[in-house]
Amino acid sequence: MSRGPLARIEATFSARRAPKDDPATLPFPDRPAGTDCLPEVRHIVVLMMENHSFDNYLGTLGRGEGLPTDQDGAVSAANLTSKGVPVAAVPLRSTTQKVGVPTQSWEASHLQWNDGTNDGFARAVEVCTPGADPATAMGYWTEAELPFYHGLARTFPLADRWFSSCLGPTFPNRRFLLSGTANGLTTDELTEILDYPANGTIFDLLSAHHISWANYHSVAHARPLLGRLGGIHGHRLGRYVRGLTHRVGSETAEAKGFLQFSGDAYPLGLIRYLAHLRSIDRFCADAARGTLPAFSLVDPDFRANSEENPQDIAAGQAFAARVINAAMAGADWMGTLLIWCYDECGGYYDHVAPPPAPEPDEVPPDCGGPWRFDRYGFRVPAVVVSPYARPDYVSHVERDHTSVLKLIERKWNLPPMTARDAGADDLLDMVDFDAPPAFALPPKLPEAKAPPKPV
Repeated sequence: MSRGPLARIEATFSARRAPKDDPATLPFPDRPAGTDCLPEVRHIVVLMMENHSFDNYLGTLGRGEGLPTDQDGAVSAANLTSKGVPVAAVPLRSTTQKVGVPTQSWEASHLQWNDGTNDGFARAVEVCTPGADPATAMGYWTEAELPFYHGLARTFPLADRWFSSCLGPTFPNRRFLLSGTANGLTTDELTEILDYPANGTIFDLLSAHHISWANYHSVAHARPLLGRLGGIHGHRLGRYVRGLTHRVGSETAEAKGFLQFSGDAYPLGLIRYLAHLRSIDRFCADAARGTLPAFSLVDPDFRANSEENPQDIAAGQAFAARVINAAMAGADWMGTLLIWCYDECGGYYDHVAPPPAPEPDEVPPDCGGPWRFDRYGFRVPAVVVSPYARPDYVSHVERDHTSVLKLIERKWNLPPMTARDAGADDLLDMVDFDAPPAFALPPKLPEAKAPPKPV
């Protein structure tokens, strides 16, 4: 990161929000905050896709704890409808999805969880999307539809206890990735996101310590920064105003279409983030040159290839394959650690009950009610891609998205954002820096299934 006047101003403003560098809270109290304590890793890359559970994508992988099976090896999972009719988990042969079904709203997620029984996925469809087919939530895809993802999860270390951060939708879970808290948010409604966390975001923490970062995303923005400030930012501001005057539900196109990159989860910090936005083409070019920043957050196009319904998941798999292959083929592959994961389950069935989690702060859910942020959400697919990754390894450590924050804090000796990431795991069981790198030569992964061409 350049340390010119703009960078210094940004660092000053970010430092006002970021948690203070109390030595007692640092991973290494005897070292200054900002010290590089993990020099083997020069580039941390996070690729977070959307809305699929572990069982929904990797339940038939054969590694980790997948879908329950009977004595003959056949998938045996089922949920009951509200009338007591069993709905079996069945393979989905088409890569297309239903519009708005299933759903991962705060209400639906707690119905699905049902006090830890995980037996409410079919009923949640009946309650939250009346008239829709409850069987949709019980469907899963196999290697035939997800060849790249299954090859990725068989090659590199797989986490089969990576939970989303809360029983809720996209915006709260992405906020946990950015700040270690949902800051009370339980919805994707635009009217509810005009706030900012007490300790800022991980972007603030990195900027305060002059650590380079970028948010690569899929929305074209070739105009220079001043053009974005006057144009795209003005356009977004108009959408914020419309959101204040018209409540937008989490299932509407505008609410989700608003999300262009992860920083949008905290729009009040947007102006500080604009100088760090990059295109996906730029990510591939930076990877090829070995010039990726210290931390990269890579976003799909949330309208086209994020894998949320009703998108074709083949488009998302092709996008993820492009990003991951670019990282592996990059000039500084030996210094790269990439994390592939999902924000939440999307309402698709998973059989493992989310365990209790450290409550991040004292900010209660904005919807009131009996539930708090003291429990993880459902399991999601997650793999660590690195030349130093442990081959043939499955990690059973309980973790959520704040493990990404913990890894960043461990590398640069930074304070935690909240109590959630303070107690998180740092992912380092999935790599081995003491042995010769098992993947110094990047492996050849299966080709992603090509998405259908537009008619």
